[in-house]
Amino acid sequence: MANRRLITKAVLYLILILLAFMMVLPLIWMFLSSFKTGSEIFAQPPVWIPETFQWKNYLNAFNLAPFGIYLANSLITATAITVIQIMLSSMIAYGLTQLEFKGKAFLFQSMLLTYMLPAAVTYVPSYVILAKLGLLDSLTGIVVSNISSVFSIFLLRQSFLKVPKEIVEAARSEGANDWQILWKVMCPMSLSTIFTLAMITFVEMYNNYLWPSLIVKSQSKYLITVGLNQFFTTQGTFQNQWAMIMAVNVISVAPLLLLFFIFQKWFIKGVGDSGLKG
Repeated sequence: MANRRLITKAVLYLILILLAFMMVLPLIWMFLSSFKTGSEIFAQPPVWIPETFQWKNYLNAFNLAPFGIYLANSLITATAITVIQIMLSSMIAYGLTQLEFKGKAFLFQSMLLTYMLPAAVTYVPSYVILAKLGLLDSLTGIVVSNISSVFSIFLLRQSFLKVPKEIVEAARSEGANDWQILWKVMCPMSLSTIFTLAMITFVEMYNNYLWPSLIVKSQSKYLITVGLNQFFTTQGTFQNQWAMIMAVNVISVAPLLLLFFIFQKWFIKGVGDSGLKG
């Protein structure tokens, strides 16, 4: 019996290792290809390790397009959206869980209903609103149009529902107002969920492509996703440019990988703590 369990566990671990390797393999290939020549990338049989590491691929890529600006734009907008979105979502989630007012259930159900709509449905009205505000072709327009999220509100609401009512009542008895309860009680007790939500939001906004490509036309305002697409369509038809495309891809995913490695403990804990209630 013990041997059967050991064999079963070994097989499961082997399958997990194999699946993990299959998921990481494209990243490994991309990283190694960023140091190859064009002929080595398309060589048959495949060449994994380049004969000579072409470090100049990174420099040549930056000479062809201002990827430093694109990367900075993505990091700035993703960070701003994440911070503002979590602040606003926290306040709305607090109102939905701790305040009593007429129509609260209807309001929450209406918000969930909007979450079911395809994102493309909102593009035209959002574009018109940004145009009237004079925020087209600007990083501010990207931030303002993404600061609200039904998913963020829903996730924080579920987390706030798990905070014991006794703690909230004790804080009120000590003279704490709603603002103090929100930031000094609710948010600290939901910190793992907030970290998880922050990572999800940051990655989503960092990878956002379709909407920014619709409202931003100036090259200096491109996000890294839009800049990569432009570079790919203009340079990707030549075999000797593929190495530089791989180099730029490595640069674009580096911040996300770094973010995960730094906050992976909080992310895993937050996923485990984000049970749904109510």
